[in-house]
Amino acid sequence: MTADEIRSRYLAAKAIAGDGVTIVAATKYVSLEDMEVLAEAGVEVVGENRVQDMLAKHAVYGDAFRWHFIGTLQSNKAKAVDRICELVHAVDTDSTARRLTVPWLLEVNLSGEESKGGVPPDTIGEWVARHPGIKGLMTMPAPTGNPEDSRPAFRHLAALADSHGLHGLSMGTSQDWRVGVEEGATYVRIGSALWSGDR
Repeated sequence: MTADEIRSRYLAAKAIAGDGVTIVAATKYVSLEDMEVLAEAGVEVVGENRVQDMLAKHAVYGDAFRWHFIGTLQSNKAKAVDRICELVHAVDTDSTARRLTVPWLLEVNLSGEESKGGVPPDTIGEWVARHPGIKGLMTMPAPTGNPEDSRPAFRHLAALADSHGLHGLSMGTSQDWRVGVEEGATYVRIGSALWSGDR
């Protein structure tokens, strides 16, 4: 991947998403060395899935990006993320929520799959009551070859956020981010669509 190729895809995604949506470049599979290419391409916000990887990348490229944490966060690692990130996308335990001072999103499990993270939709009100600092909601639909398959989940999440007076919505990855934007996403997490041009 070259900086010019990524810049072109990144600017195209920003144009489609519009001013109200933050493009979070998902860097789970981006090496420490290749982070420099993202900086050269003008990528502004990166999202990391693993705390150790984020710490290593931040040590070298700390001021080059704004940092989000988009993976599952264990409460004992919250302090490290708190120092670096402006937003945490996938909180689903009280112990993690209590340790964060930066804004965070509540992960909601809309499918009811036990293998997935997130809280049941009918507990959002309890979470808002316990943690009035919640910035919004996040969800991760099942992998799909058809982006339209994600639309019902995104629409449901947006309705849930609205009913609880929440405004941040992290929904959409490389497979379905355009649908996420159409349904009101304020954050989309894009990886392969930037690096390889997929979708």
